[in-house]
Amino acid sequence: MTGENILYITGAGVSAESGIPTFRGEDGYWTIGSKNYTPQQMATRAMYQQNPAEFLKWYYQRFITYRHHGPNDVHRWLADKNLITQNIDGLDGKAGNDSYISIHGRIDQVTLFHDQDEVLSGKTIARLPAPWEQIDETKLQQSLLEAFRIESFGPEIDNSLKPYVLLFDEYYTELYQINEAQRRMQLADRMVFMGTSFSVNITQIALDIAMRNQIPIEIVDPNPVHIVYANTQYHTMTASDYIQTV
Repeated sequence: MTGENILYITGAGVSAESGIPTFRGEDGYWTIGSKNYTPQQMATRAMYQQNPAEFLKWYYQRFITYRHHGPNDVHRWLADKNLITQNIDGLDGKAGNDSYISIHGRIDQVTLFHDQDEVLSGKTIARLPAPWEQIDETKLQQSLLEAFRIESFGPEIDNSLKPYVLLFDEYYTELYQINEAQRRMQLADRMVFMGTSFSVNITQIALDIAMRNQIPIEIVDPNPVHIVYANTQYHTMTASDYIQTV
């Protein structure tokens, strides 16, 4: 339909073809913890506050090794599309999409460590370039703590840095453009979900809005999750195969 407003919502499956593990596969982020903690324990604000050295080492080893990976054909195809991604790898930006929403953050950015309630009250938190190039892997723990301005007593509000990533015990705030994301969902004539397991809150928010507005949705995945919604079209294929069909 000419002029149709299509909203694309992407997950880890889209970046898998760039060599970045999905979250729940055998080599996924959420299957590999640290020596003493599960990933669900590691990727929390509580862990960052209580054991910042362990948190930062895990985060660095799980995510930052992929910071130099490049976008694939799907990212490039999405470069001019209305896009919300759950991925934090920044590949959509590298592909040239200047207006996409990285609803869970980005590995190439950090923020000042802050109180989330202050963001809900209207405080603006700046997103800063991440200090990954400063890290000396021969003294990884010390180097990470220094780069993130963390003293022996732990991270300090409005002084220490925090990876720009939404953690398990955090909630969507305007720092992650949640209002703009919901606005785009409300305006969509169609939603296309690509490479997502529907296991995070943002996909449920999008589905609820799609059902309420009675708009069609499409699900693109080799093993698609089946949704209890009649106005759903399934494409049992990879995202790279899908873009060859449209």
